[in-house]
Amino acid sequence: MVYDTKTLIMMKSLKYTLLTGCFCLAVVGANAKNLVLCSPDGKMSLKVEAGSEIRYSLMRQGESLLEPSQISLKLYGGKTLGVHSTLLWAKESRHKVTIPSPFYKKQQVDDTYNELVLQFLENFSLTFRLYDDGAAYRFTTNLKKDFEVENEQADFNFPQNWNTTVPYVRTDAPLEDQYTTTFENTYTTAALSGMNRAKLSFLPMMFGKEKGTQIVLTEADVRHYPNMYVLAKNDGKGLKAVFSRYPCKEEQGGYDSLQLLVKERAPYIAKCQGKTNFPWRVLCVAATAGDLLENDMVYRLAEPCKLKDTGWIKPGKVAWDWWNNWGLYDVPFKAGINTQTYKAYIDFAAKYGLEYVIMDDGWNVKGPADMMQIVPEINLQEIIDYGKSKNVGIILWAGSYALDKNLENICRHYAEMGIKGFKVDVVNRDDEKSVDFHYRAAAMAAKYHLLMDFHGTFKPSGLNRTYPNVLNFEGVCGMEFNKWSKLEEYDQMNGDVTIPYLRMVAGPMDYTQGAMLNGTRSTYRPDQSEPMSQGTRCHQLAEYTVFLSPLCMLCDSPTHYEKEGECTSFIAGVPTVWDESKSLCGEVGQYVGVARRKWKTWYVGVLTNWTPREVTLDLKKIGGAGKRVEIFRDGENADKFAQDYVHEHLTVPEDGEMKIHLAPGGGFTLKMEE
Repeated sequence: MVYDTKTLIMMKSLKYTLLTGCFCLAVVGANAKNLVLCSPDGKMSLKVEAGSEIRYSLMRQGESLLEPSQISLKLYGGKTLGVHSTLLWAKESRHKVTIPSPFYKKQQVDDTYNELVLQFLENFSLTFRLYDDGAAYRFTTNLKKDFEVENEQADFNFPQNWNTTVPYVRTDAPLEDQYTTTFENTYTTAALSGMNRAKLSFLPMMFGKEKGTQIVLTEADVRHYPNMYVLAKNDGKGLKAVFSRYPCKEEQGGYDSLQLLVKERAPYIAKCQGKTNFPWRVLCVAATAGDLLENDMVYRLAEPCKLKDTGWIKPGKVAWDWWNNWGLYDVPFKAGINTQTYKAYIDFAAKYGLEYVIMDDGWNVKGPADMMQIVPEINLQEIIDYGKSKNVGIILWAGSYALDKNLENICRHYAEMGIKGFKVDVVNRDDEKSVDFHYRAAAMAAKYHLLMDFHGTFKPSGLNRTYPNVLNFEGVCGMEFNKWSKLEEYDQMNGDVTIPYLRMVAGPMDYTQGAMLNGTRSTYRPDQSEPMSQGTRCHQLAEYTVFLSPLCMLCDSPTHYEKEGECTSFIAGVPTVWDESKSLCGEVGQYVGVARRKWKTWYVGVLTNWTPREVTLDLKKIGGAGKRVEIFRDGENADKFAQDYVHEHLTVPEDGEMKIHLAPGGGFTLKMEE
């Protein structure tokens, strides 16, 4: 039997009201086109208005989080899906499954949500999902022919002039030229009305009250489509999505001619197949800052794993050459990009149990973008074989265009030589073609059992679940900037206590921590050859627990690490993927405390900005009361000498509360074995 829209929705509403009580899909208006979906715990509700336009809004416990915001897809040369569209039926369902997540911040992810699907006469549907900690929606088309999307409307209208925390693109160019970017910047916090309307913001970004509910906006499962930016509306009352247009003319160029630069763009943003699942637009909702540290929305919404066998994927630590400028000394040879230097890095990695050494930019001949041409100072097979004898794998740096133009031959050739993966750099775009490159490269690498670390690129949107051989992404303003940035240009301490709540919501990040030279606000200075961190030594140690990096760099010189053996031994032993993660304390932009477990061992990391503070850790959350622990804490003089620290073993009080002092730019880390 076929029911009209009103009758069908009323029947489904009555059915689920009777069966589940608080679960609701209800008719709100007389036209039967207004629908309400509740979260599994009943605290949040999402309202969809499917009239001549489609709008949705979000509430939590009576508080408006998002006012009615319009969404639509404008097809190139055709109609707009979501404007004067005819709703045929609406269907709701509830879901509760567990997702295995072996290369993540927890061993498994709970995926419990209520879903509402709206089917329209024009052969498209809208799917809304509501979790206890967020909301998401996506378009799906079922058209007979392929098509182009001229634009997607995704508005975000707020109930008041909320605070926003955003990473702007690092250019003052006109808007059309801002789509070429490295996706690295510090965060700017301002009221919505004070946002820079001449600059694009990339995702994730945050909005909310100064005290109270915070929402992080991001996206998931972005395939065959550009990433989303946001731009402040001219009326100062909301944000709107904007997208880079489809590249129709590209030329080799950029850094060492290793990129494809967009020279012309089409009048549309994407080429799509008739049957297409569009990206999820994701709102992560947090009652406390700590809720964001535990949010799994992006991982849940990603396309499931495509690999039948993942047993060969090996996360781990990497001895890295570029940040320390191949900075060996006290050695009987000239350090640099040569075979002897890389053997020394392998010796260091083997001594401390590091799984990999990366050979960064410089191992192959510059200019032709040909990854088969190796500089004469490097005997690559000798290095690979030496690493194999020491149980240390080799990862090669690759310019994005140089890899892509000969993708399968390069993957096959270097896999046969014994290479373990690639660090792919200088993408610096996120249009549809560049997004497709990431999927294509990930799939080909998986075919030849190669790991991938996407550097010089945008934030993750779930590719690490779909192809778990993709262990890391950059898309973060990380330690690189200490090589050239003054403190007033790059406040690393502010960034370090903001990115766990924003950038890390999207997924893992190649931040590249581990500096053994450390600076206070007055002693820090940038240096290309002998770089240092801002903040204390313990701040650097704690980042190995706070930051999620399944393929995690040790950025400093092996010589420095050898001189700081107890710090090096500690960070070398910190896992890079976890069985369980818990928020302990924190406030966005102020400080952050995280506990993570691997097997039966817990690690704790705490970071502060330039403000010194006293923090009480509740270690009852991890069964720490009365336990013996190993700690590294800021030394008494760390405010003057950032490298000052104390390493000790002690017993946690029986009440489980541990009081710690954090110096300016300070940190604290702890290891607790059962």
